[in-house]
Amino acid sequence: MTPPTELSFLPGVPVEYVLARLRKAGGNEVGSGKLASLESSAALAVNTFGWFHERADRLPLFPMLTVSPAIVVEVEYSARFPWRGGRHPWLDAWIETSEAIIGIESKRFEPFRDEKTVALSDAYNRRVWGDQMGPFEAMRDNLRSGVTGFAFLDAAQLVKHSFGLVTEGRKKRKQPHLVYLFAEPAKYGDDVKALHRQEIDRFAAAVEGAEVDFKAISYREWLNNWPESDPELAVC
Repeated sequence: MTPPTELSFLPGVPVEYVLARLRKAGGNEVGSGKLASLESSAALAVNTFGWFHERADRLPLFPMLTVSPAIVVEVEYSARFPWRGGRHPWLDAWIETSEAIIGIESKRFEPFRDEKTVALSDAYNRRVWGDQMGPFEAMRDNLRSGVTGFAFLDAAQLVKHSFGLVTEGRKKRKQPHLVYLFAEPAKYGDDVKALHRQEIDRFAAAVEGAEVDFKAISYREWLNNWPESDPELAVC
């Protein structure tokens, strides 16, 4: 693959900012050339949210959340755990409002083609998450034991993100939200898409009531809610 160029990005996306964030996050999306692929999941996320980095107040927020307008929009954001060492999760996008933080986990082809694994070390057992994260801690334990399993949803990754978000939320004194934003590519059948959605619903029901509010929406559903009053968004 050839290295990505500015042609990999939509007009108005701050290319240098996005590339710097991708390099910092790891995953070698830039150096490997994966970002230039027509099927790149990273390209979808950074093109969607990168444009709003310099126009945060114009970001159409998710219809299932009642929050004020965005004041910060970032791509590739690390919501860190309450300790220094080790690995900390990276969210595909980050939105901050006056009263809330919203971490975005964006998926494109991964639910339908990647094998899901559960890698949750003993570090996640530390008693640092507070008394309102019980549903996510239960999900952690059930994934490890095999009591709960998912074929399409990377539930372990979502659990890790929730622990990072609850830490960030307390630090910033804002309500943490985790949004699972997913594409439904035409190359996959309606049957597997329905199974993916069923797993999302099952996960959402299991973690309901936690301090980190979990919601999910497809790219199509979200885009259909974008306002027609903004001419630049209307043509997207």
